[in-house]
Amino acid sequence: MNDLVKHALKFATKAHDGQLRKYTGEPYINHPIAVAAIVATVDHTPEMIAAAYLHDTVEDCGVTLAEIKERFGGKVATLVAYLSDVSTPYHGNRTARKALDLQHTALAPKEAKTIKLADLIDNSKSISALDPGFWQVYRVEKQNLLAVLKDGDPVLWEQAAAQCE
Repeated sequence: MNDLVKHALKFATKAHDGQLRKYTGEPYINHPIAVAAIVATVDHTPEMIAAAYLHDTVEDCGVTLAEIKERFGGKVATLVAYLSDVSTPYHGNRTARKALDLQHTALAPKEAKTIKLADLIDNSKSISALDPGFWQVYRVEKQNLLAVLKDGDPVLWEQAAAQCE
C-alpha cells in the first residue's frame, strides 16, 4: 500500500469515526474499505483507491473538496467531487435530487465511474438483503445510473447490472 493510499485510509477512518452503517450497524469505514477492495480487483491507480476510501467524506463528514485537494492532490479531489452528490434538499424530492446527481455522474471520468460501480455493488448487498422495500426504489435508481456508467470498468459494470436482475 503506497503512502497516498495509507494516508487516505487513515483520513477516512478518522472522518467516519463513530458512524455506523444504516442496515448492519457495523462501523461505517467498512463500506469505503469494501469499495476500495472492489476497485482493487480491476485496472486501477493509487489515486482511485484513495478516492474510494474518501468517496463519502464530503457528503457525510463535513470534509471539503478543498481539504481533499490539499491533502491528496487534484486528481483524488476531482474523483471525490464526481463521487459526491451535488444535490441538496433544496433541489426538491428524492426523484429530482437523483436526476440532478445522475447528470453530474454522467460527466465523470472513467476512473470515477469505476469507483461508483464499486460503491453501487457494495451498497446493493445490504440494501437488497435488509430493506426489500427500499431496494425497489434503489434498484431503479441504480439501473438509471448504470446507463451512464457504461464507460466504467466493464467487469464491475456487469457485476452491478447482475445485482439488478
